[in-house]
This record gives sequence, C-alpha cells and structure tokens, in this order.
Amino acid sequence: MKTLTALFLLFFASSGYALPSFDEVRTSYRKSDAVLLDRHGKVIHELRVDPRGRRLDWAALRDVSPALVKAVVHAEDRRFYDHAGVDWKAVVSVAVKNLFSSSPRGASTITMQLASFLDKTLKPKGSARKTFLQKWDQIKDAREIEKRWTKAEILDAYLNLVTFRGELQGIGAAARGLFDKEPGGLDEPESLVLAALIPSPNTDGEHVSAKACAIGASLRSVTPCEVIRSVALRALQGNYPIRQRTALAPHVAYALLKKGKASVTTTLDGGLQRFAAETLRRQIIAVRSKNVNDGAVLVVENRTGDVLAYVGGAGDDSRTRYVDGIQARRQAGSTLKPFLYALAFEKRLLTPASIVDDSPLEVPTPTGIYKPEDYENDFKGMVSARTALASSLNVPAVRTLSLVGVDVFVQRLRQSGFDTLERADYYGPSLALGSADVTLWELVNAYRTLANRGLWGEMDLLSGRGRKTHRRVFTGSAAFLVSDILSDREARSATFSLENPLATRYWSAVKTGTSKDMRDNWCIGYSEKYTVGVWVGNFSGEPMWNVSGITGAAPVWLEVMNYLHRGGSDAGPLPPSGILSVKVEFPDTGEPARKEWFLRGTEPPGAISSHAPVSLVRGGAGPRITYPPDGTIIALDPDIPEGYQRIYFDAETGGEYRWTLDGEMIGKTDGDVFWEPRQGRHVLSLTDRNRQVIDSVTFEVRGSYAGLRR
Repeated sequence: MKTLTALFLLFFASSGYALPSFDEVRTSYRKSDAVLLDRHGKVIHELRVDPRGRRLDWAALRDVSPALVKAVVHAEDRRFYDHAGVDWKAVVSVAVKNLFSSSPRGASTITMQLASFLDKTLKPKGSARKTFLQKWDQIKDAREIEKRWTKAEILDAYLNLVTFRGELQGIGAAARGLFDKEPGGLDEPESLVLAALIPSPNTDGEHVSAKACAIGASLRSVTPCEVIRSVALRALQGNYPIRQRTALAPHVAYALLKKGKASVTTTLDGGLQRFAAETLRRQIIAVRSKNVNDGAVLVVENRTGDVLAYVGGAGDDSRTRYVDGIQARRQAGSTLKPFLYALAFEKRLLTPASIVDDSPLEVPTPTGIYKPEDYENDFKGMVSARTALASSLNVPAVRTLSLVGVDVFVQRLRQSGFDTLERADYYGPSLALGSADVTLWELVNAYRTLANRGLWGEMDLLSGRGRKTHRRVFTGSAAFLVSDILSDREARSATFSLENPLATRYWSAVKTGTSKDMRDNWCIGYSEKYTVGVWVGNFSGEPMWNVSGITGAAPVWLEVMNYLHRGGSDAGPLPPSGILSVKVEFPDTGEPARKEWFLRGTEPPGAISSHAPVSLVRGGAGPRITYPPDGTIIALDPDIPEGYQRIYFDAETGGEYRWTLDGEMIGKTDGDVFWEPRQGRHVLSLTDRNRQVIDSVTFEVRGSYAGLRR
C-alpha cells in the first residue's frame, strides 16, 4: 500500500517546469537563418546566423505533405489519435519485450517526445538512458500537453522541432536539405525515408532504407522497396546543403545580419538590386575573353543618401565571390579629375573656357622625371578646360594640379569622403591621374556631392536611420560647372566620339577612369535623382586586356541608368546665382565659338571674346615666372637668422600682373615681393586683372630654423 501511494504521489508531483502553450512555442521558435528585407519589406537575401543547427521557417501542418504525416504517425505512434499522451498498451508491450532483449527499446509517444523537446531536463546526459524520474516527468508533461493542446498542434510542433538528419532540425530543413523540396511537395518514398530517420537520424543509408521499406510494407505501400532504397541512398550521400531561395545581396547580408536578429530592413530596392546584379553578370561574361572576371555596382538616391543597389561582386561565377568590390580599395584613375577641376574653378584659377596646353610635359620629382601621357598616346594641343575634363586629357590635369597644389587637392579630397589618403608628397603630380587607392563607396558619394551642388552627406543601407551628417565641400557654382562639363557629349567627343555608352536620352553627368596597366575600370555618373558607380577588373590585381571605361564599366552604367529613368527623364540642374553665360570664341584651338558658363567676375570682357589662354607651359614667350623655377626645392639653414632667409619672387611680364601664392594674392609684379618661407609644397602663380592664371610654378620648402612656422 505504501508503494502504491509513493507511486501515486510521484506521478502527480510537479516537475517544476511550466509547460508553454502552442502559441508560445510557435512564437519563440527561431530559425537559423536571418533575412534581409528591401525597402518594400520583401526578402532579398537569406543568411545562416546560428551554427548550432539548421532550422528554416516554421511549416504549418496544413502545408506538410499528408504522406509524410501518415508515415511519421505510423512509424512513431500508431495510436496517436487514441491516447491521452501515453500509449499504455505500447508501454506494456515494450516492457515485456525488453525482458527478453539485450537492446532495450522505449515506448515514447509523439507527445512524450515533444515534451522532451520542450523541457531540456528530460533529456539524458551523453549516451546514458533516461532515469526513472525523467521518464515519469516526461509522462506527466505529455498528459498535460494533451489536455491543453489539440492533436493537430502537437503534430505541428513535433514536425518542426524533431531532428531528422545531422543538423537538419524540423521538416522544413529536412525537406530542403535532403530533397530540395518544400514540405508540401514530399512524395511517399521521400516521406518513408524521413520517417525512418527519426529514431536514428545519423545511421547509414542502408539501415535507413531497410527501415523505410519496413514502414512502407506495414502501410501496404505500392512503392517498390528498390525505389525507396534508391531515394534513401541518393538523399543521404552528401552534406545536405540547403540552397538559398533568395540571395541577391550577400555582401550587405554579411555586414548587417548578426546572430540574434531575425530580419533587417534595408534601403535597397529588390527589383533594382536584381537588375543591377544580372546586368553586371552579363557584362562580365561578355568581356571575360579580355581577362575581366570581377565587378561591382552601387546605386544611391541623391537627395536621401539611401543606397538602392549594392552589388559587391559578379556572383557565383567569380573565383573570389566573397570579396566586396564596393569596399575594396583600387586605383582611382581619371575619376578624381572632376574634383580637381572643381577646386580650380572654385579658386578662380581656371574657367571652363580657359585654354590649357595638351602637349608633352616633363615634371621633375624627387624620384626622377614624370612624363604624363594621354590615353590615346596623342596630344590635342591647345584645348579649353571644358574639353580637357570632358575628354579626360591627362596632361592638362597634371598642369591643373600644379596650379591647385597637391596638398590643397588632398585636403579637399579628404573633405569629399576619401578618408584614407596618404600625405600629399606620397602622390606628387600623379594624383591628378588618380594614383590614389579609393573605394567605389567613396567615389559614388563624392560624385553624389557634385550632384547635390557641392553638399556632402552620409549614405546609408539601413532603413529609418533619420538625420544624417552634411557638410559643404564645394561651392554650388563650382559643382554646377563640373556637372555641366561632364554632361557635355560634344566636349567629350575628342576622346570618346559622339556615340558611346556615356550618352543618355536624359540629362546625366558621367566620367570614366582606367588605372595603370588596365587593372581597374570605372564609370561613375549621376542624374538629378540618382548616382550610379560601376567598377570592373580583377580582385586578384591581374590587368585586363585592352579594356577601357567605354567597353568595360560604361555599358553596365548605361543599362542601370536607363532602368532608373524608364518612367521619365531629368531636365538637368539650373545654374545657381553667381553664374552667367557669355559667348566665347576660340581661334587658337579649333573649337567652335559657344556660350560658356562663368563665375561672375571671371568672364572675359565683351560679349564675344578670344578668351585669354592660361599658359601652363614652362618656358616660351609671354609673361612668365623666372624665380623660383618650377620644381625648386628650397632648403633652410638653421644657423641663419629667420629674417635673412626670405624668398624673392621674380618674373618677366612687360606689364602689371599679380602674384598669387597657394590661391591668395600677395602682391603685384611692379614692386618687389619678399616672402617668409613656410615648410611644405607651394604653388606660385601670375594672374592678370581678370584673375586668370598666366603662369604657375610649384616649389617646396624643407628644413627648419628657430621660429619657423609649421
């Protein structure tokens, strides 16, 4: 009597575990994959974030194959619909069999197994079997579940929590991992194999197929055992990879999806993301014969800074598909030239109508003579600054850098978002041709700055981030002049001809760039609403074979821009205040007379004028600086007092001109000008009454003495 009383108390004693409801279990379920959502709430990428097991979306019982449900119930708990959590008949039957067997078996029902999934204390440690107390708690919990849950809810939860094979937990992961199907698409042989896996998830294929055939025979299945065996062996031979249903933004997913987050909403547009990725992939395939294997595309909305497309690579076809081409640093090539000319326009060192010389040039540097050449290895002679920038002529860019100064240019590039540039003396004159390493992210946002009238702002991939940092980098007038030049199809025809992938049916400003030895190829451009950047090349650093911006990146840029403007067109920006238009003739260049934009105060006198050329050629006739010579290095003597080391500037002018040092006027040529030296690289210029630069030299001051300003 005492024994029966003890068993009674033990049976009804509380296990200390509060059983959850079905809704609580369903709500607390976490799949091993997180999802990336686009700006419209659509899934654009799935990424596994939990390494402990593979769990996919919860599969509702109504969405599971009836064949699978039938096979599992028959194999695991034939009287499932008749008992109240414990199949006492099975318990007695198994107890009798275990008396005469060396391999004890259990009699756990589906509900009892579910109780073990919900209460981890019911599971034995290691390879040990359940204790008597664990078994009793499992029975009590199963009976409690049956009181509170429906049979459908029990089956629903069981099929989503049971482990089928290896790390495949739940019917969703098992169906996808073993058969690449959704749970609702499982046929009878596949269902029999899955049912056979439940008691021994990691047994070999032959044992699984034998078990599946036995279940099929018990169900009086008409499927031959040979078919079931073939299905089992084929399904169990691999690593059970689960193919991603949606994988449009892998690099963004790796950056934003972390463990513990079920989903992240981005600024991306799923349709545009897919189109940009497919367009890039087609282009890479088209030019692969020219040793082009990788590429990247970035699209941003100008006003908000929202990133609409982020394609970091060419997809699975790439040998280095995990490298993010948008954040990888590559040589900028000619894509930095617009910022150089914007700075020259802003400082009134040049106007779009200024005449610059595209002829052979030798620039002395500490490491030797630097000889820039144009892309086509020819020279155009005297050209306007508009033509020089639009046609991406190299020598005029180097000459313009000598006016602006490398230090000043580097500082302005940093303000434009190029945060990791080296010191100015690291680059020298080659910076005009893009010798700096930059990212596509930085380039696109810098071009977006020009599109936004010189106002720099942060870009964002996360939706709903609110206010962003903004700063003025260029004047609106300088940004307008550069944008107008980059949109001028005729001005770029000297290099690119009139018909090319840079020409659009709507207003757009665009620039290409190719780095040394054709290792990098860029095309960056913008309309009123969007900025699009494209890079193609090889992540390995291998050079491409005869690929220019027009044949490499530009076709992708054009297709993406056309997609963005398929519903309408942009008219282009209006000139800001302080900008005026004057008709100018160019008798010495071969360029036709045209109306040109000027910052107020830099326009030539008269309605029609032959604009005074900017003489950036060393030597020759006309006003010129005679001291210091271009490229001079001045060394200070620490033993000579400060006031005795001033530098005297001299020029041959034949008239009155002004001295300008680093963009600031310091005197006139009709009197002596002495300058107290400052360490660093400096640009000295002669300017006329219209503030046009007539001649310019670059020199450097080195050394120190007591009191020298640094």
